[in-house]
Amino acid sequence: MDLQGFLLRARVLKLYRQALRAARKAPHDSRAELKQVIRQEMETNRDCKDRQKIRFLISEGTERLKGLTEMLGMQGHC
Repeated sequence: MDLQGFLLRARVLKLYRQALRAARKAPHDSRAELKQVIRQEMETNRDCKDRQKIRFLISEGTERLKGLTEMLGMQGHC
């Protein structure tokens, strides 16, 4: 893995951790389902090798995380 691949992987993992942290702030009855959705999204794209698509997915995931944190009333925590 070259440096760019390493950096992209680090960004993906950071986004995943942030999403799981945000899910912990969700109401207790929906927390497990939200975590499952987050994990499924990551698994769906696990084998993607196209760096342009990975960058797009990171951008899309960041926007979705921003929406989730705003919905949960956690502005400024990601």
